[in-house]
Amino acid sequence: MGEDEVRALDRAHVFHSWSAQGLIDPLPIARAEGSYFWDYAGKRYLDFSSQLVNVNIGYNHPKVVAAIQEQAGRLATIQPSFANDARSEAARLITEVAPEGLSAVFFTNGGAEANENAMRMARLHTGRHKVLATYRSYHGATAGSITLTGDPRRWPSEPGYPGVVHFWGPYTYRSAFHAQDDEQERDRALQHLRDTIMVEGAHTIAAIILETVVGTNGILVPPDGYLQGVRDLCDEHGIILIADEVMAGFGRCGEWFAVDHWGVRPDLITFAKGVNSGYVPLGGVVISDEIRATFDQRAFPGGLTYSGHPLACASAVASINAFREEGIIENARSLGTDVIGPRLREIAAKHPSVGDVRGLGVFWAVELVRDRETREPLVPYNAGGEAAAPMAAFAAACKERGLWP
Repeated sequence: MGEDEVRALDRAHVFHSWSAQGLIDPLPIARAEGSYFWDYAGKRYLDFSSQLVNVNIGYNHPKVVAAIQEQAGRLATIQPSFANDARSEAARLITEVAPEGLSAVFFTNGGAEANENAMRMARLHTGRHKVLATYRSYHGATAGSITLTGDPRRWPSEPGYPGVVHFWGPYTYRSAFHAQDDEQERDRALQHLRDTIMVEGAHTIAAIILETVVGTNGILVPPDGYLQGVRDLCDEHGIILIADEVMAGFGRCGEWFAVDHWGVRPDLITFAKGVNSGYVPLGGVVISDEIRATFDQRAFPGGLTYSGHPLACASAVASINAFREEGIIENARSLGTDVIGPRLREIAAKHPSVGDVRGLGVFWAVELVRDRETREPLVPYNAGGEAAAPMAAFAAACKERGLWP
């Protein structure tokens, strides 16, 4: 099938997410390998965002492709109530790299479903109904997950799931607390969260969900001590801590999970994306022993037809093994400390349009501003149309040069 036919069929029959259908013209992609993909004209693009921050192992990794092929020839699908080797081994490997005391996995098809089910587990485990989430966050587009989401993608779906309360997380560069440094930001953000818990009623709060490192809302790395402070507040009030590691996990931040940077143990970890780089849809919840015990003699009221799909789990097994054999976690860590971080700071020193650079591993942001002194953003918050033109022009210039931002 040629480019023109692909494009014509797409425009005739495919309904795209997050888009006004008549205003888009998706680029047809012919193939991909490693960190690159090619269009039908043969132009190569360096995929600077790993698609939707998920192709952690790169395109067409031979070990992952071979694992999918082998599994398809032996057991292509089986319902979740049966046991199978791919699912069992994937669960073992995931819990092996998770913090100690999280020893079970509930598999989903992606991150949004993982967050939905983590919220359900927390509510059933605690018998409480409220869930706290930050404003600068994205947790998925299903009914509950989009309600958890704090950014403007939530607005068209409101009113949403009852019992979700938003609060401000730390962001030193644009502090909601007028902090001058990371230490002040940490302390004031934790006090704000403590106050939120107080006025909402700790006895009504089932969980606090955080993107360990905030993703599409700016790659916001929490100040040292913040996550431990949240953990302490949760322990004080019997609240479940959910770490959304859908973007940050599986090497993206230079560790298996971003929480490993601070040695904090959540009660639930949600994952997707990097677990198998999206070769086959897969996500899940890593569950603490305490929460798992809640459902030893009580049925968990949730499930999915394709939970723990053999092809998806086989690709996860191959991916995790390749991460270990090829030192991918270590490489991501050293890229962040030795290459990306230093070079971005050099760029920031030279260019007055760069207000801030921040990140971990291979998860970084360059914040562009009109004025370094006032920190006026290059484009306004949630900008669209003409207001977003400078960023649109920047993205177009990158693509013209073969870099997909």
